[in-house]
Amino acid sequence: MNFESLLEYNPIFLALIATLFTWGLTALGAAMVFFFKSINQKILNSMLGFAAGVMIAASFWSLLKPAIEMAEESGTLGWLPALIGFLAGGAFLLLVDKLLPHLHSGLSMDKAEGIKTSWQRSVLLVLAITLHNIPEGLAVGVAFGALANNPDVGILAGAIALAIGIGLQNFPEGAAVSIPLRREGFSRLRAFNYGQMSGVVEPIAAVIGAYLVLTITPLLPYALSFAAGAMIFVVVEELIPTSQRGDDTDLSTVGAMLGFATMMLLDVALG
Repeated sequence: MNFESLLEYNPIFLALIATLFTWGLTALGAAMVFFFKSINQKILNSMLGFAAGVMIAASFWSLLKPAIEMAEESGTLGWLPALIGFLAGGAFLLLVDKLLPHLHSGLSMDKAEGIKTSWQRSVLLVLAITLHNIPEGLAVGVAFGALANNPDVGILAGAIALAIGIGLQNFPEGAAVSIPLRREGFSRLRAFNYGQMSGVVEPIAAVIGAYLVLTITPLLPYALSFAAGAMIFVVVEELIPTSQRGDDTDLSTVGAMLGFATMMLLDVALG
């Protein structure tokens, strides 16, 4: 891959293209509903565990570690922007979690979170997945936005690795939305549309993240850490608990290990 030629493009444009790719993999996962009406709980747990592992690894290798290094290079205490941004990202997702009506897969309507609403179950399920696609899109956007301050091949490769990792874990997320909806009586097409719609927010969040970094350059270490904190919140709040449902929890644990190893390999090998 000729990374040097990509440096000629606007970072916001690159962030948009990268998250259109991640959205595409969400749609590809959602398309599994055309082939399956249900999904084995063990397989689902393994895939969600894999997604959790990818997000944990990405939070450190692609976001926190570069944030600390950038802060140190600018003469700032390396841990300070990372700490502030990380906690702010978690606090932001906590606030959104309390306000945005949503329902996690496999739970009854009385377990819906956020502001009380009369919205349909299907809408609440999609919003739950959409909630954790926000930090994913933001993370990719911020990673590409870093190119404005330092158009380095290594930074570009790291951003691409992050987008690939996010895309890989978006596949099971798309299936985790569409297939349960099909089981609840939705047509295959409607279930697919709801599933792929959960990824629409990623390109939007990516463009916003990249734009903010380009506009306010000193914000970059904080923005990277913010995205990391938001992603870790999603992992602990949703992905890990959901992946541990059922009797055989070892599969989700192994999936998480493999996901972490895959993302670490992508980031170190490419970045």
